[in-house]
Amino acid sequence: MKLNVKINGKKFDLEVNPNAMLIDVLRDAGFKSVKNGCSEGSCGACAVMIDGRPKNSCIILAGQVQNSEILTAEGLGNPETPHILQRSFVDHGSTQCGYCNPGSLISVKALLDKNPKPTEADVKDALDGNLCRCTGYVKRIEAVLDAAKIIQKGTKGKK
Repeated sequence: MKLNVKINGKKFDLEVNPNAMLIDVLRDAGFKSVKNGCSEGSCGACAVMIDGRPKNSCIILAGQVQNSEILTAEGLGNPETPHILQRSFVDHGSTQCGYCNPGSLISVKALLDKNPKPTEADVKDALDGNLCRCTGYVKRIEAVLDAAKIIQKGTKGKK
């Protein structure tokens, strides 16, 4: 099938098997931030935003996202101009091995888009579906709360 999607703001017309998992379609299209950690939707390493909502791409069929807008971690920022969340994760030392970072960043980006003044409990809830075996979550929670404060001061999410 021809899959028409917008990924990180750019239109794509991809020839895909409608029963292929979205994670595989994204990785084949070059979006390597989307990681496969469990293949069952329980770890969050493959999280992307689909039409503004965080979803685990390892349990979404390609045919389910026709005409959708998808955001991967590559769409947040880059090394030269990182998104404030990316910068805050680094500043707070919450990156470690980095495998789970893209999915975690997507989950908290979705939170801040919906709730620009989150509480610690809100951040914990947003990260609930993202497993991290290296850092734990304290530094991540602090990073998100600090990023939210910076965004509230008017940086519009970019530094």
